[in-house]
Amino acid sequence: MRLRLVGIASGIVLAAALAFAGQAEKIARLRNPAGLTEQAPPRFKASFDTSQGTFVVDVHRDWAPLGADRFYNLVKSGYFDDVRFFRVIPGFMAQFGIHGNPGVSAAWTSARIQDDPVKQSNKRGFVVFATAGPNTRTTQLFINFGDNASLDKQGFAPFGEVTSGMDVVDKLYSGYGEIYGGKANFELGRFMSDGNAYLSKALPKLDYIKTATIAK
Repeated sequence: MRLRLVGIASGIVLAAALAFAGQAEKIARLRNPAGLTEQAPPRFKASFDTSQGTFVVDVHRDWAPLGADRFYNLVKSGYFDDVRFFRVIPGFMAQFGIHGNPGVSAAWTSARIQDDPVKQSNKRGFVVFATAGPNTRTTQLFINFGDNASLDKQGFAPFGEVTSGMDVVDKLYSGYGEIYGGKANFELGRFMSDGNAYLSKALPKLDYIKTATIAK
């Protein structure tokens, strides 16, 4: 009996070691944006399993090719796993895309892509990259809660739309409201330096992505 327990324990240790090695390899891959530049298919779907349920994004590469390519690589590489919906404003949008590992998020800060022409309007359920000005898209995205056509002329180019599970998106925790300058006392610098460890303490009710995968 004792030998069997030792054997089981050894198996558990081995499994844990393999899982740790796999996670370390994944993080190393995510810290190299230059290696994640595959061209996306003309059309594909991405499934997001979240703390509120599952939603699916239907991506049309011809809407915004550069944005679709970046999104495809982020999803395929597992970038969005355990990523928080850190800014959810009722009636406006739900924002996400800063990685919970500070080393990974720092690696993508300068991995900018050029702007795409705006071919689709920012309608409810449409998915778009956030920007900090011209040609500054990296990993942050948002899902429109309403029809935000005013964003079109500001250069926000949708590349896909939520075609299943928009009710899940509607349920994402929005109690913190506008975190920038709001009552939440959110500190972006702390988020970037400490990652999810900071959010878990400062904004513990945030919903999050468990896994995001390319749907088959």
